[in-house]
Order: sequence, then C-alpha cells, then structure tokens
Amino acid sequence: MQRVVRFVFAGGIGFVSDAAALWLLLAITPLGPFVSRILSIGFALCVTWQINRHLTFSPSSRGMTREGARYGGVGVATSIVNYAVYSAVLFAVPAISPLVALAIASLVAMTLSFLGYSRLVFDR
Repeated sequence: MQRVVRFVFAGGIGFVSDAAALWLLLAITPLGPFVSRILSIGFALCVTWQINRHLTFSPSSRGMTREGARYGGVGVATSIVNYAVYSAVLFAVPAISPLVALAIASLVAMTLSFLGYSRLVFDR
C-alpha cells in the first residue's frame, strides 16, 4: 500500500510537470494542443522516471540503461493510451480545456503505468 501512495505522489508531481509544460507550450509556441501534448508527455516521463526510481520502487538491478529502456517502453505504451484519451476528449468536447483533458487522460493511464512499472521495470 505504501508503494501505491508513493506512486500516486510521483504521479502527482508528473501531472504538475506535464500540465506546466503543456500550459507553457500552449502559451508561448504556435504548436497547438496536440503537438504540445506530445512534448509535455515526454518531459513528464523523464521527471517521473527519476522520482519512481528513487522514491517509489528503488533502482532495479538491471542498471540504469536497461532500466531506462524498460521504463521508456512502458512509458511510451501508457503514454499512447494517455494521448488517445486526451485526444478523444478534445475531439468529443471541443470547448474543454486541454488541461482538463490532460487530467482525465492521466487518471485513465495511471493504473496501467503502475502495473507496467512494478512488474516490468523495477524489481519486486
């Protein structure tokens, strides 16, 4: 249970990182909500890897390169789900804020992320 609490904490920081990057990209670039979201997901993935590595799960016995590759693989898979939900929400409700769509998508992807990271990346 404690690991889940730490994961939710790390996810909260990741969400804030993601939202801040998305907000900044939307405010200062012409990229729009879809391209900006791809970049903000990548930024948040880097932030959460370090938090999950040191706080939630502890470094794996695989070494940083292999661990990073596995984390990235799970992260990309769950990010595709996250991005798909985000895009679907924006298309279904065009008036919705991209930050609200981000929140909805992040909640959907959180469970998949925990299962993937805890089983495929970090030692149990």
